[in-house]
Amino acid sequence: MDRQLFIGCDIGTSSTKAVAADVHGTIHAQATVSYGLSKPRGNWAEQHPDVWLDAAVSAIRAVTEHLPPTDSIEAVCISALYGGTGAMCDEDMVPVRPSIIWMDRRAEDESRELRALIGEEDIFRTSGNGIDSYFGYTKLLWVRKHEPSAWARIRHIVPIHSYIIYKMTGELAVDYCSAGNVGGIYDYAGHTWSEDMCCRLGIPFASLPSRFCKPEEIVGTLNKEYQEKLGIGRPVPFCAGTVDCIASMLSAGITSPGDNAAVLGTSLNWGFIHRTKPGNPNLISMPYCIEPDAMSYTYGGASTAGALPRWFAQNFLGQDSSSSYELLEKEVRDAKAGPGSDGLIALPYFMGERTPIWDENATGVLFGLTLSHTRAHIYRAVLESVAYSLRHIMECMTGPMSDISKIVLVGGGARSSLWKGIFADVTGFPVCTPVQDAEAPLGDAFLAAIGSGHISDYSLIERWIAMGAPIRPNLSHHEQYSRYFALYKELYHDLKETMKKRADMLRK
Repeated sequence: MDRQLFIGCDIGTSSTKAVAADVHGTIHAQATVSYGLSKPRGNWAEQHPDVWLDAAVSAIRAVTEHLPPTDSIEAVCISALYGGTGAMCDEDMVPVRPSIIWMDRRAEDESRELRALIGEEDIFRTSGNGIDSYFGYTKLLWVRKHEPSAWARIRHIVPIHSYIIYKMTGELAVDYCSAGNVGGIYDYAGHTWSEDMCCRLGIPFASLPSRFCKPEEIVGTLNKEYQEKLGIGRPVPFCAGTVDCIASMLSAGITSPGDNAAVLGTSLNWGFIHRTKPGNPNLISMPYCIEPDAMSYTYGGASTAGALPRWFAQNFLGQDSSSSYELLEKEVRDAKAGPGSDGLIALPYFMGERTPIWDENATGVLFGLTLSHTRAHIYRAVLESVAYSLRHIMECMTGPMSDISKIVLVGGGARSSLWKGIFADVTGFPVCTPVQDAEAPLGDAFLAAIGSGHISDYSLIERWIAMGAPIRPNLSHHEQYSRYFALYKELYHDLKETMKKRADMLRK
């Protein structure tokens, strides 16, 4: 039987995932390709765009190879991690250096200089976002200052998925969501690049994509070179695509103002969509995929979340696999390590931190160690630290909190029943997760179905997802965690200046 299918592909920090879904949201094939990350120095993180391009090719090819020849690929949509600087390319669209990604914190001095020379008020008024080394425009200023020869060769600055789509179609475009996520140089009111702010910051306006699209809009068709590479024998349409957190939010069924979700991947984002102007420079805002000229996605983000159990497994088990996490969770159960990990508290600031402390000098901390603590206690404390981080983010975003009755949790970390229980107990809210764990790639496939005209209403995403039974909080555990959460916040407050002194020592 012939099937009309839609390919969604999400390029993440540590892996790329692709799925082929039909118009009802049933997944008929999926694939994952993993890779490492370059970390030249402590809080630096970068990747060459062609690593992501090759991974996207491999993942999509693996999907198409699992499909019978009678299936018809109707459209493809690609999302990608927030690539910070994005792909910085020369006139031939060849990257001049690796992309400096979202978790990189090297642009600290540039951020401080911007606060002094331009001021956060001006930046926020233009872009709806504040000043921090998280944002791509600050990282671009670092490249301009420290690598003038590479900077002089740049002719195109594009989001990661836009670079990949260009390679596959020959068409260059940017979606509103990804442009807004760059911060600083995006004109949030006009939904275009701010030529004035580009001029003031010294970022070449002409290097930015001039064609703006909604994520689902068809921007081009697959060229012959990549038809062969992807195993798709015709020029199928490609959507503009978007940033991965937007595709993840869509995959959680977030379609109406006030809807909220937590995306638990390498980092952690908790946010909601709304029709009001961004109002807080300490949060991150960007246009949403639905009505990007009117609807915004605002969130608070923790820099390291899923990265922490991965770090733990790699360094204390020597491998990062599903069996590693199963073993660690069994150890937690066997050790009867309960809420608070017998007095052990971790601070999860392994790459500085974003919301709500916005401190590039913040570091990871393990507080309360004794000889009675085991590997299981430490692992549980690491998981708890991310849940504390989510509660801290939610606490600082007091505006929408009164209407919250549950947390929708999506992302790789949502597969862990232990971690879901910890999130419920720490926050005091029921935690709901989709039965399918496709996340962003499923959102991408839905965008492909919208863009190709096979689906007309975003609300139909609800038919694509089924939620599992909610994990409800244990009120006794929640009370215990509330006491530990107070210590968690106190720890950072007391160590903040010491963390800064450490960072200053390392910079000398």
